[in-house]
Amino acid sequence: MMKIDIFTHILPEPYLKKITAISPKASNMDDRIRKDGSISNLDYRFKAMDEFGEYVQVINLIAPPVETYGSPELATDLAKLANDSMAELVRRYPDRFIGFAASVPMTDPEGMLAETRRAIKDLGAFGVQIFTNVLGYPLDKAEFMPFFDLMAELDRPIWIHPIRDASFSDYAREPRSRYEIWWALGWSYETSAAMAHLVFSGVFERHPDIKIITHHLGGIIPYLEGKVAQGWDFLGARTTDEDYSSILKRMEKRPVDYFRMFYADTAVFGARAATMCGLDFFGVDHTLFGTDAPFGPGPQGKFAYTRLVIDVIEKLDITQETRNLIYEGNARKLLRL
Repeated sequence: MMKIDIFTHILPEPYLKKITAISPKASNMDDRIRKDGSISNLDYRFKAMDEFGEYVQVINLIAPPVETYGSPELATDLAKLANDSMAELVRRYPDRFIGFAASVPMTDPEGMLAETRRAIKDLGAFGVQIFTNVLGYPLDKAEFMPFFDLMAELDRPIWIHPIRDASFSDYAREPRSRYEIWWALGWSYETSAAMAHLVFSGVFERHPDIKIITHHLGGIIPYLEGKVAQGWDFLGARTTDEDYSSILKRMEKRPVDYFRMFYADTAVFGARAATMCGLDFFGVDHTLFGTDAPFGPGPQGKFAYTRLVIDVIEKLDITQETRNLIYEGNARKLLRL
């Protein structure tokens, strides 16, 4: 049985050199690379991957997104470089990298669509990775909607990765997020907020077959199923300065049922209860093996999250058929393998 890791991160050498040369933002990236060489060093990466037997990866860029480095034009150039570089890695190492999710410049309306088409049609990308906000703007902003329309037309999946940093404070009167709350808790909330924006903006109503993969098993949505289901059945009951009544009238399903239309990966760092909760919420057919490789806790943590995720899946009280679907079958269907 092959394990297809649907959500893994990489920094191709040409792209790394470019961002390091143009932006001080890349200094944090250098720190991460020194701690974990497998983000860019393929020898380290392949040696670690050998531990997992028949194991292949779908690769995508590590955060932050290309638009954080500068102008829309620069973001477009960086996306092209990243996608060319990832496509080359897939061509050179097909037994390691089964494919890639492209990056696109969300701040460049024309470049966003052109690079999506080029990456998928010319470079063979499986789909596109975007982030939960675009320089602080939600994904349901009008200028981003053509991207979702195009992805639905191409019938290719969208990977959604959370993004926020310490500058996003946890309290209105606090200048910065403390204790790394922005990551440990904030990313899961951020993912869930992005999902809600897409649900209530009507993306799934316009495109009922659109395929969107959420990282970390859909954030906190499965755990808060009760609130999502019961609370949002009465959307607008707690709001007096905006009328949401037309949204529920427009929807053909309960809001919670649109949330179940997302796909989700198993990258919850070895948490058994969270894995069971996510699997129950999204269902077997919408749950994909993903591990956040090559990351892991601590300076010696290369691929530790991968080990933890596999250990949990192996110990779940599920049939081998279900396990096979999570590891491989669902990805093959979604990616048209």
